[in-house]
Amino acid sequence: MAYSSKLKSEQTDGFFEAILSLETMEECYRFFEDICTIKEIQAIAQRLEVAKQLKENKTYNEIEVATGASTATISRINRSLNYGADGYKLIFKKLGLED
Repeated sequence: MAYSSKLKSEQTDGFFEAILSLETMEECYRFFEDICTIKEIQAIAQRLEVAKQLKENKTYNEIEVATGASTATISRINRSLNYGADGYKLIFKKLGLED
């Protein structure tokens, strides 16, 4: 059964198709620098780092100090890890960070 997302739309499909067409780190940097603000990119990168550290069983305080993320952000990411769409788990597997 295909995954059903609340985000699904033609525009979102087009955006994800554009991302999937990128082949190198340089292409990613060039595209995302044009389409996102620096703060947006940093926020997304921070969320992934928080998820990695939660997976490593670090405390909220340790994560807050290491990443600068608020405890509210850490909590929201923790909820996504436990009750979300398993997107973080999928990425961890693809990056070789699975258990």
